[in-house]
Amino acid sequence: MTHRRTSIVVLTLCFSAAGLRAQTATVRATVEVEGAAKGARAPLPTTVVWLAPTARNASLPKPDAFGSSLRLTQKNKSFEPHVLVVPAGSEVEFPNRDPFFHNVFSLFEGKRFDLGLYEAGTTRMVHFDRAGISYIFCNIHPEMSAVVITLATPFYAVVHGEGQVELPNVPYGRYQLHTWSEGTGPENPQPPGREFVVAEGSPKIVVIRVPAINRQNLAHKNKYGRDYDAPTPDSPVYRPQP
Repeated sequence: MTHRRTSIVVLTLCFSAAGLRAQTATVRATVEVEGAAKGARAPLPTTVVWLAPTARNASLPKPDAFGSSLRLTQKNKSFEPHVLVVPAGSEVEFPNRDPFFHNVFSLFEGKRFDLGLYEAGTTRMVHFDRAGISYIFCNIHPEMSAVVITLATPFYAVVHGEGQVELPNVPYGRYQLHTWSEGTGPENPQPPGREFVVAEGSPKIVVIRVPAINRQNLAHKNKYGRDYDAPTPDSPVYRPQP
């Protein structure tokens, strides 16, 4: 991976008690990017923030499905969406909507799989059975990449746009605060989580360093650990299907 400059995400976390009996709080976050020119607004990288319960909070509720349609569609030589957050135990569909073959694979920390070649109009399923971050590529088209973030907690938020997010109804207790940000590649180790206490009291500010937003594709090898071959127009994996 090439060296990238770093930016800073500042999470201003404020608590509002939902009632003494409920013993929950809403965690509000404001995300800012460091390094922008004075008076200018830096592009905000897509960032996922989540609170993972510690062993003491192991009895907290598990996440439900975050949506009825858990799908990474292959279309126009890209994955849609590029970043997908799913609860641990989910099955994600990988339909091929392009007029040629794809070979979706992931060989990294989150979920290792290789779906093999499959043609236009067909689909495959992957069971994301444990928490982790999966960097996903196509073995034919190096420009294709996606990220599936599998969580064992319902307390998460996807940060984009103006950078204002909130995590409602978080029970009091100790957590690990984790962050993933666009620009983090599969060869970069994930930063360790930080202990975070949810309780009635004064606001806290947590500063998390993340890679700067990068419009380039994630650097990676093919599924054999080698550089990609140049496209061959006559190959059936590129030729439109009848």
